[in-house]
Amino acid sequence: MQNFKIRKAKINDSNSIISLIMELAKYEREEDAVNLSEDDIKNDGFGPNPKFECLVAELNEEIVGLALFYPRYSTWEGQTLHLEDLIVTKNQRNKGIGKALYLSFIREAINYGVNRVEWAVLEWNIPAIKFYEESGAKIFPDWRTFQMTRQQMKNLINDN
Repeated sequence: MQNFKIRKAKINDSNSIISLIMELAKYEREEDAVNLSEDDIKNDGFGPNPKFECLVAELNEEIVGLALFYPRYSTWEGQTLHLEDLIVTKNQRNKGIGKALYLSFIREAINYGVNRVEWAVLEWNIPAIKFYEESGAKIFPDWRTFQMTRQQMKNLINDN
């Protein structure tokens, strides 16, 4: 097994973070949906008011995986962390990197003192669902995720 390390992302990792996001978008058949740039990652993750945190897996000085997360608040549970993406580059999957990133994220959540962690998985991503279920995570099949793009938000306001 190759030696990799998990560490907190740095601003210099922004290009690698975008590359992994694009790889995930391709896997999820949503390449055209990514509207994020490297500058967005730099500003939003490493600027004066960071909107997210990111752990990266590094192998031979190359970023091969990430866990990107941010705080949320539950009216039932209080502080939570939302795991936006857990990504391992295709040629490094099934080598323990994803599990190490996941466990590092869970450790961060415990250290932050949050009461819950949460994330979403596409219903057809059976390997991810199995991975999370085996970790003890609970799936909520009766909940649905809703989203609106910026344009949809503007349309709603303009129409009302």
